Amino acid sequence: MTEPQRTTGAGALVATLEALGVDTVFGIPGGAILPAYDPLLDSAKVRHVLVRHEQGAGHAATGYAQASGKVGVCLATSGPGATNLVTPLADAFLDSVPVVAITGQVPGALIGSDAFQEADILGMTMPVTKHGYQVRDAADIPRVLAQAFHLAASGRPGPVLVDITKDALQAATTFDWPVRLDLPGARPVPAPHPGQVRAAARLLAEAKRPVLYVGGGVVKASAEAELWAFAEFTGAPVVTTLMALGAFPGSHPQHLGMPGMHGSVAAVTALQRADLVVAIGARFDDRVTGRPETFARGAKVVHVDVDPAEIGKNRAVDVPIVGDAAEVLRELTAVVAQLGSADRREWWATLEHWRRTYPLGYDPAPDGLLSPQQVIERLGQVAGPDAVYAAGVGQHQMWAAQFLPHEKPRTWLNSGGLGTMGYAVPAAMGAKAARPDAVAWAVDGDGCFQMTCQELVTCALEGLPIKVAVINNGALGMVRQWQTLFYDERYSNTRLGDDVEGTRCPDFVRLAEAMGCYALRCERPEDLDSVLDKAMSCDDRPVVVDFVVHQDAMVWPMVAAGAGNDDIQAARGVRPDFGDLTD
Repeated sequence: MTEPQRTTGAGALVATLEALGVDTVFGIPGGAILPAYDPLLDSAKVRHVLVRHEQGAGHAATGYAQASGKVGVCLATSGPGATNLVTPLADAFLDSVPVVAITGQVPGALIGSDAFQEADILGMTMPVTKHGYQVRDAADIPRVLAQAFHLAASGRPGPVLVDITKDALQAATTFDWPVRLDLPGARPVPAPHPGQVRAAARLLAEAKRPVLYVGGGVVKASAEAELWAFAEFTGAPVVTTLMALGAFPGSHPQHLGMPGMHGSVAAVTALQRADLVVAIGARFDDRVTGRPETFARGAKVVHVDVDPAEIGKNRAVDVPIVGDAAEVLRELTAVVAQLGSADRREWWATLEHWRRTYPLGYDPAPDGLLSPQQVIERLGQVAGPDAVYAAGVGQHQMWAAQFLPHEKPRTWLNSGGLGTMGYAVPAAMGAKAARPDAVAWAVDGDGCFQMTCQELVTCALEGLPIKVAVINNGALGMVRQWQTLFYDERYSNTRLGDDVEGTRCPDFVRLAEAMGCYALRCERPEDLDSVLDKAMSCDDRPVVVDFVVHQDAMVWPMVAAGAGNDDIQAARGVRPDFGDLTD
């Protein structure tokens, strides 16, 4: 134990962050949080990254956490500073990312008086955080922060808010470490019930058409090795959701791809045709299941999740297993080894037929124009599977999910549950801060990029040389795709790019250069490799590449919103013929 030290609440805050092993926080100072910034200046252990918007701080903390597996931390002042964190907190909540957001608050005596920059941030964020604290006594700061970090990282991870009044930050106190964690409601996840494990293993041993449906919980549990061993031992096909890409190597012969609205035909249809679905760290999201009553109609379901509230929430379950994914997979593998498995050669013959007949692909671009899928596919080939890729939300996100190399965990970051435009640039920044030796690419659309591109100034000044591929089709691409398919090509308010007096508006190259970046533009297929080579060779500052692509490209396959997965289209107007999917 350390000797008690006389300090202020702000000093205790910084000392606690140091004691918890925090090396980076993202934030912006302001009146209510300002006392914390004075001792932060003297910290040799905690780096503060001065962002340009609090939303950027929140997404950067999320990117840091997703890339490192550690808790991400962001700081904001009261009122608008705190409310600017609501979107990234909701984003982290839906994607189960461990983040601690520390906000300043007006002095305790002023709470409830509508004081300047007062906001009930605790109440506002209650639905989108695992827990929230308001600290009014400086002596409570170390204990509350220790609890917040524990809650954020344990069980099903998620964001926790710590709101601290300004007078608590300014008050004299004593810092004493370590503190006692007294959290009777936050018990460790129990080991899986042996009877449930045996029941699941029996179903798997008997199943002729099993599918392992893998969600982001496998990545959160660092259970990739256990998943790989389990999959190879059982010989079952694996599908990985948008949040789980990289949890199982995309190049592995048992990997069928991503399920869901824009998943591969083989992955989507395997779930529909399965007689057993083993869901591991997945939540049967509507983007995966389509119309719920038609999803995997003939399948029994084993659902493994660390959060008991998820089991049975969206789909009736035959065998529920509450537990850590890694531990459950180890025990399942051991029991299945004793039972053996059914003959699945016919199942694999069917799966291989679907995989060969309906591979992922795309139509070539009109002569002389760039295809967005070609850009993303080639980017992945050049940057390789060791790079970290953060994607925005929209068409480019789906193409990145389809065509980038997803071979390793924690190399694919995106906003899955909330679908937050503007996520990619600050998330890549956070990932670069967490893993400075990794190449970090943000794959963004021109719409997403314009929401948070100001964080490139942060990257330039803070020595975080991320790389950004702007897939620039001059439109809100996914919305435009829906207008093409469902609104008779009535393109209402989806066009983004126009020339003003003969100049691009915005001109992403000039904009990026003004923010301290090396900027390039690529408009022709024959220039693609040379531009990527130049982007990869620049390591001393952020890089932005404006890839001008044609705007009529669409994301396929597709299951229309509200439709069932049996209605998947491999391409526009092309509906695969699978025969009876329920026999």
